[in-house]
Amino acid sequence: MIHLGIIGTNWITHQFVQAALGTHQYVLTAVYSRHLEKAQEFSSKYEGDIELATDLTVFFDLQHMDTVYIASPNSLHYQHAKQAILAGKNVIVEKPAFSTPKEMDEIIHLANQKRVFFFEAARNIHEAGFKKVADYLPLKNEILGANFSYMKYSSRYDQVLDGEEPNIFSTHFSGGAMMDLGVYLVYAALAWFGMPKEVHYFPRKISTGVDGLGWGILRYDSFDVSIQPGKIGDSYLPSEIYFDSGTLVMNGVNAIEQAEFHDRNHKEIIDLTITPSENPMSEEAEDFADIINHPTDPVRGLLYEEWTELARNVNQVVYDMRRSGGIEFDADKEEKV
Repeated sequence: MIHLGIIGTNWITHQFVQAALGTHQYVLTAVYSRHLEKAQEFSSKYEGDIELATDLTVFFDLQHMDTVYIASPNSLHYQHAKQAILAGKNVIVEKPAFSTPKEMDEIIHLANQKRVFFFEAARNIHEAGFKKVADYLPLKNEILGANFSYMKYSSRYDQVLDGEEPNIFSTHFSGGAMMDLGVYLVYAALAWFGMPKEVHYFPRKISTGVDGLGWGILRYDSFDVSIQPGKIGDSYLPSEIYFDSGTLVMNGVNAIEQAEFHDRNHKEIIDLTITPSENPMSEEAEDFADIINHPTDPVRGLLYEEWTELARNVNQVVYDMRRSGGIEFDADKEEKV
């Protein structure tokens, strides 16, 4: 049984905890929050003897907690992950895991050194629908290109319009559309097509200095992938991959619930028949547990290395894209020191 502690008490943490408990391979052991009332409110929704902590040192010293799910503001992920690993805990870090390649490299190295696991909680690549699309894709030389969109208006943008600076729209906390929603699009591109040769990003910046939305290009040897993340508007476009023989149309790549191939040669539409999980984080929770519970299995070890390398490459591409668009975080300045 995996003894889980959590940092962050928002809705996404509840969703992950519910998914984890639903696998029957985790037990919620500890909750950290700077405010005791929030920790109490969070833990009250779950059964069992759950430790509450308002001090990170006390939290990480809990001996019966072996894995930490981190859903603090983006810029704090690195600090929290490092403390957890040094305390001998596995870490599951909500996407985007880290702000810079330097942070990513250090955490991966430290996790390997301490013989614990680091996972980036990019749930889309663990979903059955995502894997079904991967199995359906042709050879790269039969792909003409792709277009991925994920734009969803955030109610917190209303705060920006009122002159405030919420974390998800702050350069201090590594926010913005690319970091929040664009990560899903980059994960899809790299998981299906590999590392691009070059990348470009054209953001629409808002008053806080981050991208409210943007347009990106990932260039491969024989095709391009365009991506469109956004948090200040809504998109109803599907996501598409273009083949020599037709077009694969998906409702999106962040959570694939429908996918069908429009076969030009045979003039037919082929439904890939996807049944999404009730909780979209169930499959990643199951996958992480499978690795944690079998730490010496060689096949699972290779899979873990693939996920880690993919996380590293996604981090590099997201970093390169936002820097190409002139978006600088506090974490970038610290990297130069």
